[in-house]
Amino acid sequence: MAEPVSLVMVGVGGMGAAYLEALLARKDEGLFRIAGAVDPQPNRCKQYVEMRAMGVPCFISLQDFYRNRKADLAVVSSPIQVHMPQTSFALAKGSHVLCEKPAAGTIQEVRTAIEAEKSAARWVAVGYQWSFSPAVQALKDDIRSGLFGAARKFKCLYLWPRDEGYYGRNDWAGKRHDAEGAWVLDSPVQNAMAHDLHNMFYVLGKDKETSARPTEVEAELYRANAIENFDTAAARIRTEEGVEMLFLVSHASEEDRGPVVRYEFEKAVVRCDSRTSGLWAEFPDGTRKDYGVPDDEPMNKLWQSIAGCRDEGARPLCGLEAAASQTLCMNGIQDSMPDIRDFPAGLVRTVEGQGARRFAIETPGSHRRVVEGLDEALAACYKAEKLPSEMGLPWSAKGTRVDLREYTSFPSR
Repeated sequence: MAEPVSLVMVGVGGMGAAYLEALLARKDEGLFRIAGAVDPQPNRCKQYVEMRAMGVPCFISLQDFYRNRKADLAVVSSPIQVHMPQTSFALAKGSHVLCEKPAAGTIQEVRTAIEAEKSAARWVAVGYQWSFSPAVQALKDDIRSGLFGAARKFKCLYLWPRDEGYYGRNDWAGKRHDAEGAWVLDSPVQNAMAHDLHNMFYVLGKDKETSARPTEVEAELYRANAIENFDTAAARIRTEEGVEMLFLVSHASEEDRGPVVRYEFEKAVVRCDSRTSGLWAEFPDGTRKDYGVPDDEPMNKLWQSIAGCRDEGARPLCGLEAAASQTLCMNGIQDSMPDIRDFPAGLVRTVEGQGARRFAIETPGSHRRVVEGLDEALAACYKAEKLPSEMGLPWSAKGTRVDLREYTSFPSR
């Protein structure tokens, strides 16, 4: 029997706790052993007692762990701004890496890490769980085979209300940069709905492990919450192949709705109505092909990464190259409207309730801010395939068009 894959868990709160929960449920299968946990406050993890009972040592920093230990795989679930520094350090110490999404705050960090990956002769997987799902892989295979013909227009509407507890759960939520000046750029586009932006590029990748590349973006950025960055975004994106994409997302909505997705091709339309509806294709003759629910197996990214450590020729289904399209586009979105536009105070009201929950991550209940009429406005934008300013909405403003073809560093201006 093969030796268990040794893991170092970097960050054991938030998504790190979700990874630990999945691992501890299979701790007796001999697939892995946890060589260490890295977190300045490991006792905040709800699996802390069980982890310690297993003899897992805890460390304040990744440097402390690697001083006398090693790991086959580093599972990085730390704050966004340290994803790539920690990933590059783990690569240099001989570990493969599973880095939680998004890859980084800036495209220059991702490109630096790609070079570190090549130098270390190791790989980095980025934890966009849809990319590791059978549903998305089957859909991507059909797109690549030409079953649907050429891609034409993609659009996504996602309303996911978040409360004050969501923005208060750490010291970087909703921030543009941290106290040390590192770029975070936390937003719906960069965090909660980053999956959905990434997926539009990923399914159009010419190879199994690649994504289509955005070449141009125009965005409008708004906020209702008392945060540095935006909680609502509308963006029009174009890819190298000329596919137009519309991306509409908000944390200041009344209802929890989406992702509502429509990918239009020459010979079919691919759709999704919610996190539980699954993906399906509709053909002109009325036939339908179902692909399943991508979120049914969110930990495939973990199990595939562990298995990949045993396979010398393995490459992750979603690595840094594939994830770079989301980072590049997100940077362009920020550059399109660097000064976030506040919703008019008269349209913002405070209501009781919790932000939506997903997987094992929870935020405490508290108040949340809702923009009157926003749900209807973004739904109308989705239907008309227009940005809010193009709909003439009184609170809207037009962003600058950003060319991403030679985009090398954020901020570009």
